[in-house]
Amino acid sequence: MRGRHEMEEDVGKGKIMEVSEKKKKKKKQLMVLVWGYLPGASPQRSSILHPMAVPLPGSSTSGDSWRDVCGGGCGFAMAISESGKLLTWGSTDDMGQSYLTAGKHEDIPEAYPLPTEVAIVKAAAGWAHCAAVTAFGEVYTWGWKECVPSGTIIVDQNMEVPPDKDEKEGMFSVIKTISQSISVNPRSSSGTQSSNESRSAEESAKRRRLSSSRQGPESSTSGDETLSAPPCLVTLKTGVRITAVASGGRHTLALSDIGQVWGWGYGGEGQLGLGSRIRLVSSPHPVPCIELGAYGKDRPAALRRNIGSDEQVYKVIGSYVKTIACGGRHSIVVTDTGALLTFGWGLHGQCGQGSTDDELSPKCVPSLLTVKIKGVAAGLWHTICISADGAIYAFGGNQFGQLGIGSDQAETLPKLVNPPCLENKKAKIVSCGARHSAITTEDGEVFCWGWNKYGQLGLGDAIDRNIPAIVQMETCCAINISCGWWHTSVLAESPT
Repeated sequence: MRGRHEMEEDVGKGKIMEVSEKKKKKKKQLMVLVWGYLPGASPQRSSILHPMAVPLPGSSTSGDSWRDVCGGGCGFAMAISESGKLLTWGSTDDMGQSYLTAGKHEDIPEAYPLPTEVAIVKAAAGWAHCAAVTAFGEVYTWGWKECVPSGTIIVDQNMEVPPDKDEKEGMFSVIKTISQSISVNPRSSSGTQSSNESRSAEESAKRRRLSSSRQGPESSTSGDETLSAPPCLVTLKTGVRITAVASGGRHTLALSDIGQVWGWGYGGEGQLGLGSRIRLVSSPHPVPCIELGAYGKDRPAALRRNIGSDEQVYKVIGSYVKTIACGGRHSIVVTDTGALLTFGWGLHGQCGQGSTDDELSPKCVPSLLTVKIKGVAAGLWHTICISADGAIYAFGGNQFGQLGIGSDQAETLPKLVNPPCLENKKAKIVSCGARHSAITTEDGEVFCWGWNKYGQLGLGDAIDRNIPAIVQMETCCAINISCGWWHTSVLAESPT
């Protein structure tokens, strides 16, 4: 006979199994929601004004599910499945380079054909180039050839002096007029320098048609194919394991598991943080965010060059980088102590240094030294960051209200975003599109603001907002958020 103790033990195991089964049954389904402009994913190429669920093909038979969202580039979206596939969709065949970068995938999400069987865990997209990280810490990148490492470094001597006004006011690349509905019409405004700069920038971008050898063609997809590189494995030093990537307009940053930042691509405004205006870095290069000599007795002297303030704040810089982000032509990193460092193009104040100068090397944002930053994101001309206690800070270009501060005036110093709708709410995750911003809160809500011409705010209309507005997602709870240039993607839990 079995003893009483054994019987009680079996009963206990049975209860545990029963509870486990109930948990499985109650497990909420993960879903991907998108809104904004994904021409290949909506009828008649119309904007998606409300959150729309994206089906995962074959999930009912394969048992696969959504794992994460990765934003996307101009007119295409990216997400990762639980099985480790990188899925792309939303583009159309008249979008040239963007269409090729998205794998020519239109209305239905399809696995991008990467030359590896290893699961993808992270991914990011610029205008028309992408980077993906495998579970082994390897990086694959593809798209515009100048964004894909080829092992050479090109220094443009002409870039040693600041570009002329027209070049700096023009966007980092010409956003091709895909159709009449895609022409850019800035919101009219008066009395602010930023709005005038915006109009000049947009008009300049429309006028300029740079040569295909530098900026990509303006014609057919077949022409684009000659300038598009297939996925290739990025060669890094032996033992380097990458955990995250960020893609800007034409540059890429990668973060290793020991907190070291690597960069490649275009660096004409200092966005690669190498201390000079290097036009093209076609091999991964360490970015000196925290100088190697900044240890022991040499640490204060090294950090003095980074922040230019008194010695009592040197130690807050930190020992390694935890978070990276890329804007159109600028870059941002967050260290283990929560210090924020910026570098690159500064015309609209997007580096947060109190000026419109370019920053050629990583430099700490002094006005946030007393704030522990947790997350950061960047758009074409603006930067949004969130603190460890859930506060939001914004700086840079604000032509469409993308800073969320209730005006359209640019800010060269970080400004607290604190509208009544965010009272008693804590921001958890932040993401930026080209000219719009989005956050999730600790209770799973989503707020968006900024440019809304294509419904990228998910508010049911095409009206810009200069303060955060809540996105109605019924009973869904947001887990992650990631913006593409003209759209927003959310990974959410569904109660059903």
